[in-house]
Amino acid sequence: MRQGVAEARRIVVKVGSSSLTTAQGGLDADRVDALVDVLAKVRSGGEKEIVLVSSGAIAAGLAPLGLRRRPKDLARQQAAASVGQGLLVARYTASFARYGVRVGQVLLTSDDMARRAHHRNASRTLDQLLAMGALPVVNENDTVATDEIRFGDNDRLAALVAHLVNADLLVLLSDIDGLYDGDPSKPGTSRISEVRGPADIAHVKIGSAGKAGVGTGGMVTKVEAAGIAAAAGIPVVLTSAVHAADALAARDTGTYFHRTGRRSSDRLLWLQHASTPQGALTLDDGAVKAVVEGRKSLLPAGIAAVEGEFAAGDPVELRDGAGRAVARGLVNFDAKEIPQLIGRSTRELARELGAAYEREVVHRDDLVLLRA
Repeated sequence: MRQGVAEARRIVVKVGSSSLTTAQGGLDADRVDALVDVLAKVRSGGEKEIVLVSSGAIAAGLAPLGLRRRPKDLARQQAAASVGQGLLVARYTASFARYGVRVGQVLLTSDDMARRAHHRNASRTLDQLLAMGALPVVNENDTVATDEIRFGDNDRLAALVAHLVNADLLVLLSDIDGLYDGDPSKPGTSRISEVRGPADIAHVKIGSAGKAGVGTGGMVTKVEAAGIAAAAGIPVVLTSAVHAADALAARDTGTYFHRTGRRSSDRLLWLQHASTPQGALTLDDGAVKAVVEGRKSLLPAGIAAVEGEFAAGDPVELRDGAGRAVARGLVNFDAKEIPQLIGRSTRELARELGAAYEREVVHRDDLVLLRA
């Protein structure tokens, strides 16, 4: 019996495309119903809440659009998502209705996890849906997403959502029944039952996406997501969709990742693990020391160079003089504004450009370190 699973009250369950659809594209109604049967039973006693993070929108849209495989170009991926998202939520709505469970669709992008107002709105919506007895079905907003559409089959999103809703447990379901110490298709390999920290799987060679061609993830993204959640204080079970009932009943199935850390800011969790830097700022030695060792904000005087095109609020990489990334943060100025700020004090900038320039380029509350 896995105590962390048995005691969990609010659970985020993520299911991959390959567990919901056929290899040719299109939803498999029997698979969807089987998953819904398990989730409805878990929440039927009224003691547990479920948030479902579901892939499958793009895959569901393939067959209706006459596509044999997941397209590589962004425009057709977005078109498939547009068609498939409606089919996916309609299928869930009908399937959960068999148990009298209402479904609420929540479409997110990484931007919703980073910006304060969006983040608060997403959190409030999910909490309200749960309070009203509905089951949220979360997916990335693939019809408009760019980087998100190549994000890793919703695995990282699920870890971030688990943190966002203060979940007690994250369950990652796919077509593989756990993490193995080698290629599970070859003899002599065995399932890893528990992972207590990164050192436990440092020797394991982890595979990428499967052969079906309908998803983008693979074991790599699942292990990364498990690590993100565990470091944020949330235990994780990684197993196949057919073993969902056993996993949620705390039986020894799949791979159980013990929590390794404590909860942190949702935005900072996103910033470190899921954001895509839109540019970079090179820091002088003094600024590197202040940011890394002193945990200080980045001031204009400490910047030596800027590259990339970004807007205020975008994530940027902070580098030392050798080009090594030392931190990542949300910048307070557009890229085109920064050259005039380089090497100058905030007091001087305020006198010349106005009070709006008497502030940090990256505030310490919007900054995460990438190395100690």
